[in-house]
Amino acid sequence: MKRSIRHTTPAKLADLPHPDARHGTVVDLFCGVGGLSHGFVLERFDVKAGIDVDPSCKHAYEANNRAAFHERDVSSISADWINSLFTPGKPRILVGCAPCQPYSSYTRLPKAKDDAKWLLLREFGRIVREVQPDVVSMENVPRLTTFKGGRPLRNFLACLSGYHLWSGVVECADFGVPQTRKRLVILASRLGRIELAEKTHTSGHYRTVRQAIDHLPAVGAGETCPEDALHQASRLSERNRRRIEAARPGGTWRDWSDQSLVSKCHTRRSGRFFNSVYGRMSWDLPAPTITTQCYGFGNGRFGHPEQDRAISLREAALLQTFPEYYEFQKPGDQVVIAHTARWIGNAVPVALGRAVARSVASMLDSHAQHNLEEI
Repeated sequence: MKRSIRHTTPAKLADLPHPDARHGTVVDLFCGVGGLSHGFVLERFDVKAGIDVDPSCKHAYEANNRAAFHERDVSSISADWINSLFTPGKPRILVGCAPCQPYSSYTRLPKAKDDAKWLLLREFGRIVREVQPDVVSMENVPRLTTFKGGRPLRNFLACLSGYHLWSGVVECADFGVPQTRKRLVILASRLGRIELAEKTHTSGHYRTVRQAIDHLPAVGAGETCPEDALHQASRLSERNRRRIEAARPGGTWRDWSDQSLVSKCHTRRSGRFFNSVYGRMSWDLPAPTITTQCYGFGNGRFGHPEQDRAISLREAALLQTFPEYYEFQKPGDQVVIAHTARWIGNAVPVALGRAVARSVASMLDSHAQHNLEEI
């Protein structure tokens, strides 16, 4: 049966829900292409601006979030400028995810670059301290809790003195993200007690790869769906084609009957335990963590469950819970797989963004109710 691209509602920006006047206004630091912002948009928040040093994120951010993109280095921005972005008289909500590469187990950055990256978290803390927004949310990788003995995180939390605070390591699958992705979430409020919203899914009932991507048309390695330029898969070398044909969903290269396909590095003692490469996803389980390298079969367990290729960019975006209407580049622009995968892999999953937004909305509703009772 021929499948075609389907769109969930809302199908375009004009159909997005109107902001709820009771909610505050949102500014998103390190916004990327807008995964976190879009979660707030879908929960009827008025997102005013996204700030990022990468100008290539501008189109995707502005085309999907009814908000302005500002190409700025956070170390150069002032409290006065940030405050000018908020709507006067409304709660000011500052959110963001400082780039997480130095804290991630996937990276091996030299020390100088490592230090430069974690300093961005310090700048986030500086902005919080100077702006004193009503609500702050920060999302990052769990390893931040132990990175450099936890010092960068402790310094950031010190900037939240006087706030009601909630923090914890969250399994994104608990909130409808069809992948196993753990993230550190911090919520802080000057207006009242705040905590993360209730889970929407439980283990054994998580959203699966099948539920997220099975409706898409089949494409081959190196091919693009005529209906959707984002539904394209990277090419495979002849050897990798043979490898993926030998791979089974949920298995590893250890299962291959043809041992000539095994990479030399995996035959060495140091490579024996690297099982999460050259693998296929399982239809009826969540995907592994989607990374910036998710387009490559050899970069992780990113093989399609049954088609002989790595997942497409569209599939990666859906596994990150970006809606199908989400526009990553201008219509007619050439899709560059590595660049687009970087945008997608670096993003906060939209469904996690919605959970954070619901948490903030619940706190604001309680605060408003408390004020009414005191009148």
